[in-house]
Amino acid sequence: MKATGNRPSGQIEIPLYDPPSFIETQFPVAKVSAESYKERKAVSGQTLTGLGKWWGRKPLILVRATLLGLLLPSTNDPEKDREIFLKLLTMDREGLLKRKSKPIPEKRLLEELSELPSSVSKRYTSLSSSGELKICDLNKVEKEELQNLVFSRMPYAEKLRYCYRPEQVDGPSIDAWKEINDHLGTTSTNLQELVQELGKRRFGHIPRVGDAFCGGGSIPFEAARLGCEAYGSDLNPVATLLTWASLNLIGGGEKVAEQVRQAQEDIYQAVDHQVTEWGIEHNSLGWRADAYLYCVEVVDPESGWKIPLLSTMAIAPKPHVIARLIPDPINKRYEIEILEGVSDSEYEKAIKSETVKASRIVPPDNFPTTPIEVLRRGMRQWENKDFSPRPEDVFQERLYCIRWVEPNENGKSIRHFRTPNSEDLRREGKINELLSERFINWQEKGYIPSRQIEPGSETSRLQRERGWTYWHHLFTPRQLLTNGLFSERILSSSHPSSSILLLGRIINNNSKLARWKSTGSGGIGTVVDVFSNQALNTFYNYGSRAIKTLQSLLIDVHLDILPITSKTIRTLDARQTTEICDIWITDPPYADAVNYEEISEFFLVWYEKSLLNLFSNWYSDSKRALAVKGNDDNFRKSMVDCYKALSKNMPIDGIQVVMFTHQDAAVWADLTMILWAAGLRVTAAWTIATETDTALKTGNYVQGTVLLILRKRIIVEPLFMDEVNFRVEEEVRKQLDNMTTLEDNSDPNFGDSDYQLAAYAAALRVLTSQPIEEIDPEKEILRERIPGEVGQVEQLISRAVKIACDHLIPRGLDGELWKSFGSMERFYIKGLEVESHGEYRSGVYQELARGFGASDYTDLMESTKANETRLMSASEFNKRMSSSYQVANDSFASSLVRQCLFATWLTAKSEETKEGLNYLHTELVELYWVNRDKVVKILDYLAGLRNTVTMQHWQKDSHAAEILAGAVRNDHI
Repeated sequence: MKATGNRPSGQIEIPLYDPPSFIETQFPVAKVSAESYKERKAVSGQTLTGLGKWWGRKPLILVRATLLGLLLPSTNDPEKDREIFLKLLTMDREGLLKRKSKPIPEKRLLEELSELPSSVSKRYTSLSSSGELKICDLNKVEKEELQNLVFSRMPYAEKLRYCYRPEQVDGPSIDAWKEINDHLGTTSTNLQELVQELGKRRFGHIPRVGDAFCGGGSIPFEAARLGCEAYGSDLNPVATLLTWASLNLIGGGEKVAEQVRQAQEDIYQAVDHQVTEWGIEHNSLGWRADAYLYCVEVVDPESGWKIPLLSTMAIAPKPHVIARLIPDPINKRYEIEILEGVSDSEYEKAIKSETVKASRIVPPDNFPTTPIEVLRRGMRQWENKDFSPRPEDVFQERLYCIRWVEPNENGKSIRHFRTPNSEDLRREGKINELLSERFINWQEKGYIPSRQIEPGSETSRLQRERGWTYWHHLFTPRQLLTNGLFSERILSSSHPSSSILLLGRIINNNSKLARWKSTGSGGIGTVVDVFSNQALNTFYNYGSRAIKTLQSLLIDVHLDILPITSKTIRTLDARQTTEICDIWITDPPYADAVNYEEISEFFLVWYEKSLLNLFSNWYSDSKRALAVKGNDDNFRKSMVDCYKALSKNMPIDGIQVVMFTHQDAAVWADLTMILWAAGLRVTAAWTIATETDTALKTGNYVQGTVLLILRKRIIVEPLFMDEVNFRVEEEVRKQLDNMTTLEDNSDPNFGDSDYQLAAYAAALRVLTSQPIEEIDPEKEILRERIPGEVGQVEQLISRAVKIACDHLIPRGLDGELWKSFGSMERFYIKGLEVESHGEYRSGVYQELARGFGASDYTDLMESTKANETRLMSASEFNKRMSSSYQVANDSFASSLVRQCLFATWLTAKSEETKEGLNYLHTELVELYWVNRDKVVKILDYLAGLRNTVTMQHWQKDSHAAEILAGAVRNDHI
């Protein structure tokens, strides 16, 4: 079949148009998730993060796996297809051994050897003189054998602790390439050659990959690295700059990397020389400052005293540094004394001491607390000429601590925390003078911002909370002077286009919005960057970096020479896309709470004049009014327009991948309508865990990215809703059966949430495959909705989840017994299986409950905390929800499963079966004998939980269920 649609004329035939791609039939979700998680855990060690801050960058391994999955064909040998896919990504056994970067420690080796037959473990272990098991003295070959033996027995995710990332090795081995080429009929020796060979086979030329919401640049960068032609665009110039840098700096090779390093070093040395010459960071002892701590100071309306607002009196754990307030009754203010080396008890007390809490002033002398909001009533709005508070302003800014570095003869520096003295305050005055001399000129030349802060969801708080109306108000005079010097030197440097992002890194770490973290690096405290979360937070106390600590922000460009292919980057609204791409991979701002277009202005106001000088076809406006955001009718209309544009600029045989991070049926329904209205059909969906666990995140936060695989909709003949219902049920069962067949029990490909997602994907395949007589998706997505209304599409998707839940019988449970359970029983038993897999995300249990219709499921939970969610065990239930068993009642309290749990608790409590058996006889009465076989099967299932590592809290109850099952089995009339 020939390519048509937007394909240029004269194109060759496309032999792989009809066969689906690998990712449309299967995807090793668990392994790709583990690799994505490992990459995320590298934090600043990730390839692109060093360029600058962007929110929600997708892991490069996820993009690589997606692209290969799109290009690889799906053959009639799915197991071999998966084997080849894993080889290409070095995720197979040989590839992981090749990636192994460090030895497994002896303790872990001994743990694994203890589980092996003694004939094996004796080869590698012996007893020490104290009688403890230890590893023998082994030669090099034996050490390698032992390492490989233990490594091969580890779960996949644990293996990755000892491995490089796939991008850090040179790909499959020579032997692996022979096997890959034999299966695919190719002649490649590296990934770039293979991608181009498969692209030509599928599309007739080197594949062209595009991303119209390119953000931090992961998709265009990885596409280019794999040998594709890459196109990236974004409405936001900050995102476009980061994407440009990923392709041209990180992908520029050794020569470019050296130019960048040298240019940045020259800039830094020039700024350092100037600051040293001014003498604004050195004291008379020859010490140099590396951090300045500031706080907001206000007049307490109750007492009339000036109060420094400190959220804690602790400054750094090493060497136990605290602030102490000394009253000055004459001036009605407090001196702030900095003390080092205080006792443990004094330091602990300081941690809990504060003068501001929950947005209220907490005066030291037990005066009544006052809401900060009361003070804001008299707050002045700052003007452009302001760069520090005026004497009459409500919120004053006070330098209260300096961390100095004393040079030492042996080369080791000694740090000192000190209260600012008169000499330090004179230096602060000099900074004001230096800045005043340059302020107007620097604003005109764009070295420091001159733009007003536009009101918005996130930016309005700056004006509301502090009276700041211009972006430069977010920086102290010291920070403006330092950052302005860097800005000036960058624009006059030999490599300004590559150094502009250095300025972004500096301002992100040197602003009033950069908080002081007392538990920082080495226990000495540190300044945390502005965007450690996704908001513009106004702090009462904050840190400022000195020049020496800014040196660590110089961008360390990773070397990664990209293949010579076409690379195009544009500042452009996705709705205006005209570029034709074979593959579109996008991560749109779907129902996203992050106000990218607002918070990115923090950077853009420092870049704007430079961008226009360096990139003549770009603009320097964040285009707030055009941003695709929210979840209202305008947003949905914008999304339809965006994806219509991408669909129009994709050939008939093209493929799209949409990435998003929501699992709510209503969100899925909306997105389905959007893509459906854009002329696309869903062919597959997968969820990849892309987010790291962090104590900073609370609630049931998203940990996965959904990949929706889409093609153009070609069939025009409509379906009717009754046909759709039947097809959805059939497709859900088929999808689940296929996944179950592909499952590897020793190293699972899918998690419990993946099976839930499969139901969504199956429903979407049916819904979007062709028109439906009763639904016009474009009208449906834009029509006004009644609050609480559940649309037809949402109903179908919810029903698909229920079909999936009913179809997936817990392993080890009798099918007929499963069919006899009520909704709450099914939720509980399936929930135990989910828990046994180590799944503690509350969203997974919510989705199960939704699928089973278990509305009161929280009554069965021992914990509903994020990432600690689990069900109650039999003993934790004890007497709760106990009642007589009634066949007609579907409530859990009267269910057969609940009676078995109660009897198990009685048996565990008494450590014998008599009480539990009597209970079953008494409660079930004549139904006992009718349901005896069911009781045995339920108890057997509960007994099996003791064999699972994650169910240690079930050990006693599982043993009780086991002996009780034996008693019931042997019970006779």
